[in-house]
Amino acid sequence: MPSVFFITHPDVVIKPSVPIPDWPLNERGRARMHAMVAAPWVKEVRSIFASSERKAREGAQILADGLGLSGYTVVGDLCENDRSATGYLPKREFEAMVDAFFAQPKTSVRGWEPAADAQARIVCAVERIVSQSFGNGDIAIVGHGGTGTLLFCRLAGRPIDRRYDQPATNGGNWFAFDRASRRLLHDGWRSIDATAQGCDSDRNSVSLSSSSRERG
Repeated sequence: MPSVFFITHPDVVIKPSVPIPDWPLNERGRARMHAMVAAPWVKEVRSIFASSERKAREGAQILADGLGLSGYTVVGDLCENDRSATGYLPKREFEAMVDAFFAQPKTSVRGWEPAADAQARIVCAVERIVSQSFGNGDIAIVGHGGTGTLLFCRLAGRPIDRRYDQPATNGGNWFAFDRASRRLLHDGWRSIDATAQGCDSDRNSVSLSSSSRERG
């Protein structure tokens, strides 16, 4: 049955003076996306959607080029949770903010978009994508770790909690669900690096990670 793959953008160029949505992929991030194109699980992807943030768009373009597709579709509601109230934060302060974001999902912590609002937004966006897409091929969505985790929690029927966040690999992780039933095909995140190398190419269960991570 056709599947939907939610893929988080990999490594970015962190520029505190530049708005976070405008950060590009760095050299390592681009290389990881290029390597992922060789993974067997992406071969049946026939349509690609991306957040409007630059790093996601660049990842989607690499995937589209590698698969010989004509392009991808930008969906603004796939963006990361709105953190414009604070902008760039040093790592320790950022990690504390992310902890609070997940721990208080209905609260706007220091002006950030509440996790519950961001979850409703991305769940609706993904539902529109899946329900309105034509054809029987797989769908790839290139997005972000925070809203991706919120989507995973909803699909898994679990409460919003940071312990379901992606592993600490500077992004570049994915999970999949069945296009028809919206049922998750495995438990937790997988690395684009492992699958690009031919490991974990099946869709069996994997464990969840609760380690800290960097997100742009």
